[in-house]
Amino acid sequence: MRSSGHRVLITGGSRGIGLALARRFHANGNSVLLVGRDEAALAAAVANMPGARYRVADLTHAQDREALVRECSDVSVLVNNAGVQVNGEFRQLPAERIDSELQLNLFAPLQLTHALLPTLAAAPEAAVINVTSVLALVPKPSAAVYCASKAALHSFTQALRWQLEGTPVRVFELMPPLVDTAMTTGRGSGKLAPEAVAAAFWQGYLRDQATIKVGKAKAASVLARVAPSVAERIMRKG
Repeated sequence: MRSSGHRVLITGGSRGIGLALARRFHANGNSVLLVGRDEAALAAAVANMPGARYRVADLTHAQDREALVRECSDVSVLVNNAGVQVNGEFRQLPAERIDSELQLNLFAPLQLTHALLPTLAAAPEAAVINVTSVLALVPKPSAAVYCASKAALHSFTQALRWQLEGTPVRVFELMPPLVDTAMTTGRGSGKLAPEAVAAAFWQGYLRDQATIKVGKAKAASVLARVAPSVAERIMRKG
Protein backbone atom coordinates (compact mmCIF):
# COMPACT_ATOMS: atom_id res chain seq x y z
CA MET A 1 0.00 0.00 0.00
CA ARG A 2 1.18 3.50 -0.69
CA SER A 3 1.66 5.65 2.39
CA SER A 4 -0.24 8.77 1.31
CA GLY A 5 -3.08 10.12 -0.78
CA HIS A 6 -5.85 7.96 0.64
CA ARG A 7 -9.24 8.98 2.00
CA VAL A 8 -9.52 7.06 5.25
CA LEU A 9 -12.65 6.31 7.29
CA ILE A 10 -11.88 5.16 10.84
CA THR A 11 -14.62 3.96 13.17
CA GLY A 12 -14.01 4.38 16.88
CA GLY A 13 -11.58 7.10 15.92
CA SER A 14 -11.82 9.46 18.88
CA ARG A 15 -9.53 7.55 21.23
CA GLY A 16 -7.35 4.48 21.73
CA ILE A 17 -6.23 2.43 18.74
CA GLY A 18 -8.53 4.31 16.36
CA LEU A 19 -7.07 7.69 17.25
CA ALA A 20 -3.50 6.37 17.09
CA LEU A 21 -4.18 4.98 13.60
CA ALA A 22 -5.80 8.26 12.56
CA ARG A 23 -2.73 10.21 13.62
CA ARG A 24 -0.48 7.81 11.73
CA PHE A 25 -2.51 8.09 8.52
CA HIS A 26 -2.83 11.87 8.85
CA ALA A 27 0.88 12.39 9.49
CA ASN A 28 1.63 10.55 6.26
CA GLY A 29 -0.50 12.72 4.04
CA ASN A 30 -3.88 11.01 4.07
CA SER A 31 -7.32 12.58 4.54
CA VAL A 32 -9.05 11.12 7.60
CA LEU A 33 -12.67 10.98 8.73
CA LEU A 34 -13.16 9.88 12.33
CA VAL A 35 -16.43 8.29 13.44
CA GLY A 36 -17.66 7.85 17.00
CA ARG A 37 -20.44 8.57 19.46
CA ASP A 38 -18.74 11.23 21.61
CA GLU A 39 -18.73 14.55 19.75
CA ALA A 40 -16.52 16.30 22.30
CA ALA A 41 -13.90 13.56 22.04
CA LEU A 42 -14.06 13.61 18.25
CA ALA A 43 -13.67 17.39 18.12
CA ALA A 44 -10.66 17.18 20.42
CA ALA A 45 -9.18 14.42 18.29
CA VAL A 46 -9.29 16.38 15.03
CA ALA A 47 -8.17 19.66 16.62
CA ASN A 48 -4.52 18.73 16.17
CA MET A 49 -4.97 17.19 12.72
CA PRO A 50 -5.52 20.00 10.20
CA GLY A 51 -8.01 19.00 7.54
CA ALA A 52 -9.30 15.99 9.45
CA ARG A 53 -13.06 15.62 9.78
CA TYR A 54 -15.40 13.80 12.11
CA ARG A 55 -18.89 12.36 12.05
CA VAL A 56 -21.00 11.54 15.10
CA ALA A 57 -22.71 8.18 14.62
CA ASP A 58 -23.90 5.27 16.71
CA LEU A 59 -22.89 2.27 14.62
CA THR A 60 -25.15 -0.06 16.58
CA HIS A 61 -28.01 1.58 14.66
CA ALA A 62 -28.56 0.66 11.01
CA GLN A 63 -29.78 4.14 10.12
CA ASP A 64 -26.55 5.72 11.36
CA ARG A 65 -24.51 3.24 9.33
CA GLU A 66 -26.56 4.00 6.23
CA ALA A 67 -26.17 7.78 6.70
CA LEU A 68 -22.42 7.35 7.12
CA VAL A 69 -22.14 5.38 3.89
CA ARG A 70 -23.99 8.13 2.01
CA GLU A 71 -21.30 10.59 3.12
CA CYS A 72 -18.38 8.41 2.03
CA SER A 73 -18.55 8.37 -1.74
CA ASP A 74 -14.79 8.82 -2.07
CA VAL A 75 -13.34 6.61 0.67
CA SER A 76 -10.41 4.37 -0.33
CA VAL A 77 -9.45 2.93 3.09
CA LEU A 78 -11.99 1.64 5.60
CA VAL A 79 -10.75 0.93 9.13
CA ASN A 80 -13.28 -1.10 11.13
CA ASN A 81 -11.97 -0.40 14.62
CA ALA A 82 -14.96 0.49 16.83
CA GLY A 83 -15.68 -2.11 19.47
CA VAL A 84 -16.91 -2.74 22.99
CA GLN A 85 -16.28 -5.50 25.50
CA VAL A 86 -18.88 -6.45 28.09
CA ASN A 87 -17.53 -8.67 30.85
CA GLY A 88 -19.72 -10.97 32.91
CA GLU A 89 -21.57 -14.25 33.00
CA PHE A 90 -23.28 -14.80 29.67
CA ARG A 91 -26.42 -16.20 31.26
CA GLN A 92 -26.80 -12.99 33.29
CA LEU A 93 -26.34 -10.53 30.42
CA PRO A 94 -29.45 -8.64 29.30
CA ALA A 95 -30.41 -9.57 25.75
CA GLU A 96 -30.10 -5.96 24.63
CA ARG A 97 -26.47 -5.83 25.79
CA ILE A 98 -25.67 -8.93 23.73
CA ASP A 99 -27.35 -7.41 20.69
CA SER A 100 -25.57 -4.07 21.11
CA GLU A 101 -22.16 -5.72 21.45
CA LEU A 102 -22.69 -7.82 18.32
CA GLN A 103 -24.05 -4.85 16.39
CA LEU A 104 -20.93 -2.78 17.05
CA ASN A 105 -18.25 -5.47 16.98
CA LEU A 106 -19.49 -7.59 14.10
CA PHE A 107 -22.52 -6.38 12.17
CA ALA A 108 -21.24 -2.81 11.72
CA PRO A 109 -17.91 -3.92 10.17
CA LEU A 110 -19.63 -6.41 7.87
CA GLN A 111 -22.35 -4.04 6.75
CA LEU A 112 -20.08 -1.00 6.32
CA THR A 113 -17.69 -3.13 4.29
CA HIS A 114 -20.51 -4.50 2.16
CA ALA A 115 -21.98 -1.06 1.50
CA LEU A 116 -18.63 0.56 0.69
CA LEU A 117 -17.11 -2.20 -1.43
CA PRO A 118 -18.32 -0.72 -4.73
CA THR A 119 -16.64 2.58 -3.82
CA LEU A 120 -13.47 0.85 -2.68
CA ALA A 121 -13.31 -1.36 -5.76
CA ALA A 122 -13.53 1.73 -8.00
CA ALA A 123 -10.37 3.23 -6.49
CA PRO A 124 -6.94 2.52 -8.03
CA GLU A 125 -5.83 1.17 -4.66
CA ALA A 126 -8.00 0.50 -1.61
CA ALA A 127 -8.05 -1.36 1.67
CA VAL A 128 -10.34 -2.78 4.32
CA ILE A 129 -8.62 -2.95 7.71
CA ASN A 130 -10.36 -4.97 10.40
CA VAL A 131 -9.15 -4.64 13.98
CA THR A 132 -9.68 -7.96 15.73
CA SER A 133 -7.98 -9.28 18.88
CA VAL A 134 -5.80 -12.10 20.08
CA LEU A 135 -9.00 -13.22 21.82
CA ALA A 136 -10.24 -14.25 18.38
CA LEU A 137 -7.82 -17.17 18.65
CA VAL A 138 -8.05 -18.04 22.34
CA PRO A 139 -11.14 -16.74 24.18
CA LYS A 140 -11.36 -15.68 27.80
CA PRO A 141 -14.29 -16.86 29.92
CA SER A 142 -15.32 -13.42 31.14
CA ALA A 143 -16.10 -11.94 27.70
CA ALA A 144 -17.89 -14.62 25.71
CA VAL A 145 -19.73 -12.30 23.31
CA TYR A 146 -16.68 -10.13 22.62
CA CYS A 147 -14.51 -13.17 21.90
CA ALA A 148 -17.18 -14.65 19.63
CA SER A 149 -17.53 -11.39 17.70
CA LYS A 150 -13.78 -11.05 17.18
CA ALA A 151 -13.45 -14.70 16.14
CA ALA A 152 -16.19 -14.14 13.58
CA LEU A 153 -14.54 -10.94 12.32
CA HIS A 154 -11.22 -12.81 12.04
CA SER A 155 -12.85 -15.50 9.91
CA PHE A 156 -14.72 -12.97 7.79
CA THR A 157 -11.49 -11.07 7.13
CA GLN A 158 -9.77 -14.17 5.80
CA ALA A 159 -12.69 -15.14 3.58
CA LEU A 160 -13.11 -11.60 2.21
CA ARG A 161 -9.38 -11.42 1.43
CA TRP A 162 -9.66 -14.55 -0.70
CA GLN A 163 -12.77 -13.28 -2.46
CA LEU A 164 -11.11 -9.98 -3.36
CA GLU A 165 -7.89 -11.41 -4.75
CA GLY A 166 -7.22 -9.83 -8.11
CA THR A 167 -9.13 -6.63 -7.26
CA PRO A 168 -7.71 -3.26 -6.15
CA VAL A 169 -8.97 -3.92 -2.59
CA ARG A 170 -6.51 -5.36 -0.08
CA VAL A 171 -7.87 -6.79 3.16
CA PHE A 172 -5.82 -6.41 6.35
CA GLU A 173 -6.29 -7.76 9.83
CA LEU A 174 -4.76 -5.93 12.78
CA MET A 175 -4.57 -8.28 15.76
CA PRO A 176 -3.38 -6.52 18.93
CA PRO A 177 -2.87 -7.96 22.41
CA LEU A 178 -4.18 -6.21 25.53
CA VAL A 179 -3.96 -2.48 24.81
CA ASP A 180 -4.12 0.44 27.22
CA THR A 181 -7.46 1.98 26.24
CA ALA A 182 -10.63 3.15 27.95
CA MET A 183 -12.18 -0.24 27.20
CA THR A 184 -9.51 -2.10 29.18
CA THR A 185 -9.46 0.15 32.24
CA GLY A 186 -9.02 -2.03 35.31
CA ARG A 187 -8.38 -5.16 33.24
CA GLY A 188 -5.05 -6.94 33.22
CA SER A 189 -1.48 -5.63 33.22
CA GLY A 190 1.40 -5.23 30.79
CA LYS A 191 -0.79 -3.34 28.34
CA LEU A 192 0.61 -2.03 25.07
CA ALA A 193 0.21 1.65 24.21
CA PRO A 194 -2.12 2.42 21.27
CA GLU A 195 0.73 4.31 19.60
CA ALA A 196 2.86 1.16 19.64
CA VAL A 197 0.04 -0.76 17.99
CA ALA A 198 -0.29 1.92 15.29
CA ALA A 199 3.46 1.91 14.66
CA ALA A 200 3.52 -1.87 14.23
CA PHE A 201 0.47 -1.69 11.98
CA TRP A 202 2.05 0.94 9.77
CA GLN A 203 5.13 -1.16 9.12
CA GLY A 204 3.00 -4.14 8.10
CA TYR A 205 0.58 -2.03 6.08
CA LEU A 206 3.34 -0.57 3.91
CA ARG A 207 4.66 -4.09 3.28
CA ASP A 208 1.19 -5.42 2.35
CA GLN A 209 1.34 -7.80 5.31
CA ALA A 210 -2.16 -9.26 5.36
CA THR A 211 -2.31 -10.18 9.06
CA ILE A 212 -0.48 -7.88 11.43
CA LYS A 213 -0.06 -9.44 14.86
CA VAL A 214 1.32 -7.05 17.45
CA GLY A 215 3.37 -7.74 20.58
CA LYS A 216 2.17 -10.68 22.65
CA ALA A 217 -0.40 -11.54 19.99
CA LYS A 218 2.43 -13.08 17.96
CA ALA A 219 3.43 -15.50 20.72
CA ALA A 220 -0.19 -16.22 21.63
CA SER A 221 -1.04 -17.17 18.06
CA VAL A 222 1.88 -19.60 17.93
CA LEU A 223 0.90 -21.09 21.29
CA ALA A 224 -2.71 -21.48 20.18
CA ARG A 225 -1.53 -23.40 17.14
CA VAL A 226 1.17 -25.67 18.59
CA ALA A 227 -0.03 -26.07 22.18
CA PRO A 228 -3.72 -25.17 22.34
CA SER A 229 -4.26 -26.82 25.72
CA VAL A 230 -1.57 -24.61 27.26
CA ALA A 231 -3.09 -21.48 25.70
CA GLU A 232 -6.47 -22.54 27.04
CA ARG A 233 -5.16 -22.97 30.58
CA ILE A 234 -3.58 -19.53 30.49
CA MET A 235 -6.76 -17.84 29.30
CA ARG A 236 -9.00 -19.68 31.74
CA LYS A 237 -6.99 -18.11 34.57
CA GLY A 238 -7.63 -14.62 33.23
